[in-house]
Amino acid sequence: MANETLIAKLELNLRQSRGARTRLAARLAELESEAEIVRGELAEMDTLAGQTEAAILRLLSNVMTGPTTQVGTRLVGDLEIEFERRLAASELSHQPSVPRHNLPPIKTNITAIDDRYYDRTIPQATTLILREAGGPLHVNEIYNRLMEGGFSFTGNNPTISIAVSLNRNTRFRKVAPGTFDLVIRDAAKAS
Repeated sequence: MANETLIAKLELNLRQSRGARTRLAARLAELESEAEIVRGELAEMDTLAGQTEAAILRLLSNVMTGPTTQVGTRLVGDLEIEFERRLAASELSHQPSVPRHNLPPIKTNITAIDDRYYDRTIPQATTLILREAGGPLHVNEIYNRLMEGGFSFTGNNPTISIAVSLNRNTRFRKVAPGTFDLVIRDAAKAS
């Protein structure tokens, strides 16, 4: 009897440990995905900073090209050289570390193929769509598939409605800007 109790406790501990490991693996995947997004945003910020700096140098160059003295002309030449050097460095250094996300187009004049999503909520229908897709989808593609399945939107911005609905639901996780996947898929991969 004591052995059975001990085995039952050990089995419970094992299940709890595996559950905790699955949750941690899912969290790690989420953090890695978020890190990639942040790297992309940093690259964009570097580009914007480089473009702003180039614009400032261009403006300074234009301001100083009016009636100038010899020193002023030399300064303009130096600014132009510096401007060209920084612009070239900015263009060379801005190779995005994260591949740009190609946004699927929102189809117009979509006719419903069937009515499988007619009486479902956005999370319910999107769960089915993501399971069938086998991977993450952008809200534009989710919208297209919902419309093909007879879903009816009441708001003016259906893609925003989809994004907000999925962001608020713990079944989904954001894997890139406007792109969602099922959390359960990560847990299944982790185990």
